[in-house]
Amino acid sequence: MAGSAKAMERRSGISLWRQIADQIRHGVGAGTLAEGGRLPPETALAARFGVNRHTVRNAIAALIDEGVLRAEQGRGTFVEERRRLKYPISARTRFSEGLRDQARDRRGHLLRESREAASGRVAEALDLADGAPVIRMETMSEADGRPVSRATSWFDAERFAGFADAFQELGSVTLAFKRYGVEDYFRQSTLVSARHADDDDLDDLGLAAGAIVLVTIAINVDIGGRPIQFSETRFAADRVELSVTPPA
Repeated sequence: MAGSAKAMERRSGISLWRQIADQIRHGVGAGTLAEGGRLPPETALAARFGVNRHTVRNAIAALIDEGVLRAEQGRGTFVEERRRLKYPISARTRFSEGLRDQARDRRGHLLRESREAASGRVAEALDLADGAPVIRMETMSEADGRPVSRATSWFDAERFAGFADAFQELGSVTLAFKRYGVEDYFRQSTLVSARHADDDDLDDLGLAAGAIVLVTIAINVDIGGRPIQFSETRFAADRVELSVTPPA
């Protein structure tokens, strides 16, 4: 494990094992821990991080559950060899199209949907009046049967009445939009950040506690420039990397 370990923050409110897991995960992502490489022994890691072996063992167990590491009896713990999907973010961001050459089967699943009054944030994004009716959808997207992202999206309930049913049938936002005469649409804006996965993301994406998700907050507009979708998408950071294409 190349490089020195970052000092543990013992009063940060974040468990020590989670901090260690984050550092190991960061090392994998940064390339300082190569795929297929063997992790140092627990005693060496405990000394490096200034903690006991039990704390290190908890961090390793979480990363094994997450699929970042794998344990081989009698040989040690190794960095799992995994291919990350490259998800492009551009003026025409589409889940299925973006992963077309990387996964054979790409499909979205409806987890739950509801009709609600638009909050100020949602109303502003969709250019609606505060409290206007909107459809809220919680969805999960898979590539070759593997969950890669979970999203919360909002749509104008008057323009897109029944949108959740169309999405559940077709498994695609793009195809569902076509049902409403929206043949094409464009990404108006995307904000990207990262954070620890919350409980729902952990469950739906099959992640271990402490896992990191990449978060995109986006607005899509139709060809007339009218907002049609506001969404917050969480991508499993160990499965997907975001590739942002600047506007021409």
